[in-house]
Amino acid sequence: MTTTTAEDQIRDTVAKNDVVLFMKGTKAMPQCGFSSRVAGVLNFMGVEYADVNVLADADIRQGIKDFSDWPTIPQLYVKGEFVGGCDIVTEMTLSGELDQLFEAKGVTYDKAAADKIREANA
Repeated sequence: MTTTTAEDQIRDTVAKNDVVLFMKGTKAMPQCGFSSRVAGVLNFMGVEYADVNVLADADIRQGIKDFSDWPTIPQLYVKGEFVGGCDIVTEMTLSGELDQLFEAKGVTYDKAAADKIREANA
């Protein structure tokens, strides 16, 4: 019998999905404002992503912080690369860097929706 550690699960999830959001709650029902904001951006931009509810598993909740060496949740990963938390994702969305990252990594998103977010926050 092999035991899968939280780190193995996290590594596996990040490897198998182009975009992963480790969050409190789910993309359909976020349970914290920061998670809600990042999920909202991804949902609005039409990005396909896996959501991992850290509240459902204490090992994953702590494990993701150790895995990324980042103390807070949510955490966004794109093509296996840690992007950041709520503030970083918000800044990247507003600056257009998130669009560039998605384009560079071949992730499909709605450019017009991304532009709308920027217009609304200009």
